[in-house]
Amino acid sequence: MTPALDVTDLHASVGDIEILKGLSLQVPFGEIHAIMGPNGSGKSTLCHVLAGKEAYTVSGSARLDGQDLLGEPTDVRARMGLMQGFQYPVEIRGVKLVDFLKEAADEAGIDPDEAARRIAESGDQFDMTRFLTRSVNQDLSGGEKKRSEIFQMAVLRPKVVILDEIDSGLDIDAVREVAEAVEAMRSPEVGIVLITHYSRILRYLSADRIHVMMDGRIIESGGPELAAQLEAGGYEAFRAQLT
Repeated sequence: MTPALDVTDLHASVGDIEILKGLSLQVPFGEIHAIMGPNGSGKSTLCHVLAGKEAYTVSGSARLDGQDLLGEPTDVRARMGLMQGFQYPVEIRGVKLVDFLKEAADEAGIDPDEAARRIAESGDQFDMTRFLTRSVNQDLSGGEKKRSEIFQMAVLRPKVVILDEIDSGLDIDAVREVAEAVEAMRSPEVGIVLITHYSRILRYLSADRIHVMMDGRIIESGGPELAAQLEAGGYEAFRAQLT
């Protein structure tokens, strides 16, 4: 079966500085994969490159459900089924969340009646109905903003979701709520990539694979036990693999 996301030998540079150094990653539909790594390992660059940020010189391959991503602009990648959840979601004052979702659903080719049904259903599921008539992310707590991002994904139903440190800056209760929301988004039609510094969010969801990223590439992959190993010993034990 074609994977949701298939990245092979991905390189990315800014000027003379190479950040991604031959990264390969495959995420099947229906699975949640967590990427963990220290600051400076290239995790955010991976997000930017997959989303189509133009600051990088890129080579290698990245395919979404068998279709090439790297040759397409950001808006086309979104229509192909790629969505990113941000570390710091921005407020869009003057744009109601419900109007934002209806417009996005129309761009995605979702029938208006079906979009309305999904908004109502997922609004209840993720406790976001009360925010629908409020401007996007206006006066929301950190946890509410992250939950709103997942709510939007549940309505639009992308094929690949990239969550960039969605647990950043959250207290323990908010981390649990966001983890439960991510788990609720799991389905056979989506592959989820969760990028995080810490293993605490993994206590509240069932990641299928854990990947350790250092120096611009994936250097180790495994099951949930790998997160426990990182929690106990940090990244030092993996640095020897870089030499």
